[in-house]
Amino acid sequence: MKRSIAVTVMFGVFACGGSQRGEPTPPTGTGGDQASADDGQRSTDAGGRTPSDAGEFAINQADRSSRPKQAVLEATDTEAAVRFFVIDKQKGPIEGIVVSLTSPTGKTYYTGETDKEGFAEVLVPIGQTYDLIYLSLGRRNVAARVQVRNQPRLNLKLTLRYEREEATRPFVLDDVQFATGKATITPDSFPRLDAMVEYMTHKKTARIEISGHTDAAGSKAVNKKLSQQRADAVRDYLVSRGIDADRIKAVGYGDEKPIAPNDTSEGRQKNRRIEAVAM
Repeated sequence: MKRSIAVTVMFGVFACGGSQRGEPTPPTGTGGDQASADDGQRSTDAGGRTPSDAGEFAINQADRSSRPKQAVLEATDTEAAVRFFVIDKQKGPIEGIVVSLTSPTGKTYYTGETDKEGFAEVLVPIGQTYDLIYLSLGRRNVAARVQVRNQPRLNLKLTLRYEREEATRPFVLDDVQFATGKATITPDSFPRLDAMVEYMTHKKTARIEISGHTDAAGSKAVNKKLSQQRADAVRDYLVSRGIDADRIKAVGYGDEKPIAPNDTSEGRQKNRRIEAVAM
């Protein structure tokens, strides 16, 4: 006779354009193998902002009888089927969200994009704890850690509820830097750009605008040209990593859109930036 176990773990998730934090409470349940979550990390988006709205992240272990109708993947003796429903607190299911789970060895597993009912699924090896994140242009850190017990044919259902900010808000890519006065990307920028490649690779419907900005020092014409060259350099990097060029718009604004006063060195530094925004 097949045994059915239902276990629920509740903890807060803060989500804002892909930036979240998890604050778990101890697992509840009545014996048997359980799905649980370790301490999550507070995170910020690429603009340094922190999320402001808490939601719920419910982890339920369910047997085959509660399998969602959209499910295609089958749990095996060595792989668990992890199924997500991503739901906006105000608007209901969210389409087009990709969730990744990274194992302690660094191996990462990705869902497809959530469907119109906010559903997506993925198979992951059992007996490991995974770092869970939403893929986005702005996310930085782990949203939560999910422990997948060492149990054959394990099915996990995770419902993620959150309120996100306006999707068209641009993100300042603070970690993307250039050689002084040039459009040469410095090597320490590559990890940040590779995170964008990851996002674009797995969120196949995404289109983005990359914009270059300068401070107000010097010639406006020179600033405009340099900002366009830098935006083009970022676009070229993404294309070189396999992203379709038609999905990326590059534009240089020069000093037309400052975010800080240009009369201080600190302000000028803030104005010299690359931004990304979903189109």
